[in-house]
Amino acid sequence: MKLSNYRDISPPQGDVRAGFQWEFVCDCCGETWKSPFTPYRTGQISGLIRRVGYVLGEFYKVGALTDIVAKVGRASGTTVESGGKGTKEAALQQAIALAQDRYHRCESCKTTVCDNCWDEDRDLCIKCDKIAGVGNGAATSQSSDASAMTCPSCQTPSQGGRFCHECGFDMASTHKSCPSCGVTMARQARFCTDCGHGF
Repeated sequence: MKLSNYRDISPPQGDVRAGFQWEFVCDCCGETWKSPFTPYRTGQISGLIRRVGYVLGEFYKVGALTDIVAKVGRASGTTVESGGKGTKEAALQQAIALAQDRYHRCESCKTTVCDNCWDEDRDLCIKCDKIAGVGNGAATSQSSDASAMTCPSCQTPSQGGRFCHECGFDMASTHKSCPSCGVTMARQARFCTDCGHGF
């Protein structure tokens, strides 16, 4: 199973905090899990050299030593950016391997869900499991079905109708717009795929 429910939250590669980390999100409930932080030593050393060059440049405006440190800092930054791709890809594969124990791919609706939203017995996410239960002739009335639903925005139990009686959320909406950049995405998205705005 190839996971795609993640976003890169790694610090810049040429920084003293350089490393690799990803955040995975459940497409059903929105719960997130962060992969363990993997330090990128080459990037950290490059960031340290750049900072030393900056400090020396501030205190000693001229000088051969300052010029040499600045050139080494620029060169190491270029090397880090070009050489870090393979290291980052390996770290991503390790993060995905760890996340595969926590997430499942529903073949019915093609979403990736966490353990809490997964029915192990039927190999379905809980949303598809409910739909399959109704389709198999399970005795459910419209009122009990509405009361079982909760608002995805404020988690208040629904009393039926299209809009949540507590916050006004459109219960029938399958998509939402990012308030920052206006891009449309799935309702369960926790972050905007274009600008990174958190919902």
